[in-house]
Amino acid sequence: MLAAVTLIATGAPSGASAPGGEAPRPAASHPASAPAPAFAPGTDRGSGGVAGAGVEADVAYHGHVSLWGGRVGVWLTTENHGPAPVSGVTVRLRFSVPLDPGATLPPGCLRTGPATVQCGTGTMRAAGSGVRVALDVAVVGEPAEVGVDIDTAWSGGTYDRNPANNTHRVLAPATGDPYSF
Repeated sequence: MLAAVTLIATGAPSGASAPGGEAPRPAASHPASAPAPAFAPGTDRGSGGVAGAGVEADVAYHGHVSLWGGRVGVWLTTENHGPAPVSGVTVRLRFSVPLDPGATLPPGCLRTGPATVQCGTGTMRAAGSGVRVALDVAVVGEPAEVGVDIDTAWSGGTYDRNPANNTHRVLAPATGDPYSF
């Protein structure tokens, strides 16, 4: 499982070097109830350590969440507003209810807990788009609502002075309507 997390976070198999010869950084895990911490310039949001190059990027996630008939959907687009390109980002989706244990995830996504999924974005150039993630999975039971926390688990060694556009909390009642972030 660790090898799969490393693959998504770095785009390289476990034990391989990340782009640029850096050692891969594993995705961090945070309790589902903890808010995303603020990081000082020069730190990597995913590792909590000081980024070697001090490169700044502005990762953003936009999309919507829907809940209907015991299924939750998250559709999001990743972007990098720059100024530097990003070798890869891992977006973390934490749900307030557990996902069905047999849920199938889209390519590039990995389950890292009963209610947590992480998806790799691939390389993003400055002022460019990454990937679109379309997640449609069954949850345990038929909840009246689901909360989804969206944030960055790993950011390729860059830091982000504007985490407001890549840290979201969405509450979606079981109406089937899209709730945007």
